[in-house]
Amino acid sequence: MNLKQNIRFIFLIALLSASTCFAQEKKSKGDEFFFQYEYQKAVTAYEEQLANGTLSQKQFLNLADAYFQTNSFDKAADAYLELYKRDTLMDSHHFNKMIQSFTKTEDKDKKASFLASMSSNFPKELMVNMEFNDQLLRTDTVDDLDYTIFNLAANSPQTDFAPAFFNGKLLFSSGRQQDKRYRYEPGNEGYFKIYESMIQPNGQVMEIQLFDQIAKSNFHAATPYYSSQQNKVFYVLSNTSDGELAFDANGKNALAIGMQTLGGGFQLLLKDLSTSFYYPFYDDASGKLFFAADFGDGYGGTDIYFVYTNNGQVMSAPINLGPRVNSPGNEVAPYIFEDNFYFASDVFYGLGGMDIYKSNIEGDEFGIPINLGPGINTEYDDFGLIIRNDGDGLLGYFASNRPGGKGKDDIYGFKVDEKPGLRTITFKGKVVKSYEPSSTVELAVVRLLNTEGTLLAETFSDEDGNYRLEVPWQKGVVLESTKDRYSVFKKQFDETQLSELANSEYNIKIALYDDLVEEKEGQKVVKMDKFYFGTSSTQLTPEIEAELDNVVAFAKAFPQAQLRIETYTDSRGGSATNFQLTQARSDAVKRYLVAQGVPGNSILYTIGYGEDKILNNCTNGVFCIEMLHKQNQRTLVVVLNDNVLFD
Repeated sequence: MNLKQNIRFIFLIALLSASTCFAQEKKSKGDEFFFQYEYQKAVTAYEEQLANGTLSQKQFLNLADAYFQTNSFDKAADAYLELYKRDTLMDSHHFNKMIQSFTKTEDKDKKASFLASMSSNFPKELMVNMEFNDQLLRTDTVDDLDYTIFNLAANSPQTDFAPAFFNGKLLFSSGRQQDKRYRYEPGNEGYFKIYESMIQPNGQVMEIQLFDQIAKSNFHAATPYYSSQQNKVFYVLSNTSDGELAFDANGKNALAIGMQTLGGGFQLLLKDLSTSFYYPFYDDASGKLFFAADFGDGYGGTDIYFVYTNNGQVMSAPINLGPRVNSPGNEVAPYIFEDNFYFASDVFYGLGGMDIYKSNIEGDEFGIPINLGPGINTEYDDFGLIIRNDGDGLLGYFASNRPGGKGKDDIYGFKVDEKPGLRTITFKGKVVKSYEPSSTVELAVVRLLNTEGTLLAETFSDEDGNYRLEVPWQKGVVLESTKDRYSVFKKQFDETQLSELANSEYNIKIALYDDLVEEKEGQKVVKMDKFYFGTSSTQLTPEIEAELDNVVAFAKAFPQAQLRIETYTDSRGGSATNFQLTQARSDAVKRYLVAQGVPGNSILYTIGYGEDKILNNCTNGVFCIEMLHKQNQRTLVVVLNDNVLFD
């Protein structure tokens, strides 16, 4: 059974193809078949036009799509590739179909060659998503949960899909025929209606009946979502006018989103005669209404969008979820469960047609979408997952056209102990200067390694210092970061720390060498505010220790630095006494630094120069005020290997 050959494909995806309808060209027989979704007849008609030399470029693209819909993937791949070589008409959505065709014909060389040539034109998020999922699917570690998957006894020979929880019941959509006067010819079944059924303890359903709590329609009314908090059902319905189907200028009938308050009124939320809306999902926590649509300016076919609402009333223009979720393929069926965003996509790097993915919700952002793997997904079409807590485990449902079902698409239930989808580790936050957290660092490399030192992921901070890394779950990882002339950050996290870190930000602190040193007396020294010992004293005061802590921070940031401690005094007192005093002061400084964690072997020398290097005219026998004498009292921490430190 193929998604592209049945009405469910029309409902989810194919209507977007109608947006390429020829408003200015004379339609051929092939066009009529194509836009009535009779793809095999369209192939025959278009091939005849091709032989006669009357097939336009747009019609050739339609022929490629028709090949794709009828599983003629060899012919589809050749047609898409020819169009690609002509550099015409191919958009990202058709690129996705072309790569899928390569995959389905196992033409891996063409796929690899195309990806290599086009990867620079793809959003970076798409390439990260692809590499991440390719790695997971190759290692068969996506999901090792023990699923109990069962076909619902209530499935019909027609299309059954789009399950939704409704208190203790299950709502779903079906094309099972109810009224022969209203029949949807392209699917050879009835218009989609919403049905309800009681959920049994084993997950099966019974007592199937038409859901009669929404406004009656002779046409499509399907893909419901029930918000218990709002006591409202959101669903899609055919655009109508005075009880009859309403069409745009190109003869297209699209789908709108409506909202039915149970026991109350109906309101139309989103309507465009030329654009179909699919799979509404209302998030009670945020008040966002999610849905799928093809507005023509997205990332591929149908993208997932949301609008802000006030108790369901639309309060904003649609907002695209962006390239982390949306791809050159079709994305549909959004669903949120416990900070996880589930949806279906037919992006080219999946297992087959539509696959179900899970993305971690991180504030207003989304983690890498992760293929749920062969526990749920197949080489066929799997979509529309819902899930809830059920006793000690979880109960969920989804639709699929996998072999062995009762109809075109069947609804499957599943029971599982834990949430589907691989658990991942996400590190995100900013790279900042350790001594000035408000100052961010761009283009710092950030790496995650396992505890054996194998690189798991790598990225660079952006212009605002932001970084983000996501890898499959590990029991321990090492986070590293640095930049040229910056310190190296390195920290290991164990399993407990990683669990505590979940969905929170972690700022990385690194230090710029040039911010911490300065030129003094012809040599590079660690920056410190000037401090003074008491008269004839070697005792470190709290003020002195506070300045020496700058040296501690520097030495920890740059452990490869080799240091020399130099102390000087003024000319007052005997020369021998001053030498002894400054040497004792340098030694006291070293003892403090070592006690604070600076390795003793990093400090190569401690020297007391006494009054040998007077900076002004206050030499022996010259009267000077106290301020001038103090200019000669100083301690310097010299970086001896400054000139080779970053070679």
